[in-house]
Amino acid sequence: MDYIVHLGRPKDSTGRLDKELRTYDLLDSLGIEYHRVDHEPLETMEACKGVDEVLEVEMCKNLFLCNAQKTRFYLLLMPGDKKFKTKDISKQIGSARLSFGSYEDMERLLDITPGSVSVTGLMNDAENQVQLIIDEDLLKQPYLACHPCINTSSIRLKTEDLLMKLIPSIEHEPIFVRL
Repeated sequence: MDYIVHLGRPKDSTGRLDKELRTYDLLDSLGIEYHRVDHEPLETMEACKGVDEVLEVEMCKNLFLCNAQKTRFYLLLMPGDKKFKTKDISKQIGSARLSFGSYEDMERLLDITPGSVSVTGLMNDAENQVQLIIDEDLLKQPYLACHPCINTSSIRLKTEDLLMKLIPSIEHEPIFVRL
């Protein structure tokens, strides 16, 4: 498939979901430059490979997790090629074993659906119920790619902009881990 890279938000917002447009509004209000590719729904890391190549970056793996009691929720950002092992992270964040959060909790807390999990969804967590966790290996990358709260578009932004502008604006202080 031939993907076209665009600088910034779509010129025509017809048919776009409000949560996607809010993502662009936030990025624009913070002066964050981003490149965007529109595509068919991408639900796996494997499906993201073609978009990764066009954006010249590896899509960040975003996992929505919770503790066994479903009282604590987490959003883990990690390199797409790494395997996730709950024991590797549980000890570092002082939590009992983690599992994947439910579709209902994901939608309620982040206004996103499976396949669309993204750091941008934290803008919808006004009560700060989701703890952001970032694998330190991502900090070595000049750019990160993620979905703008919907899996039919992908965006690339500078890692520095994510850490210095986006995350502070959504008030979700990250915990950094080594996986």
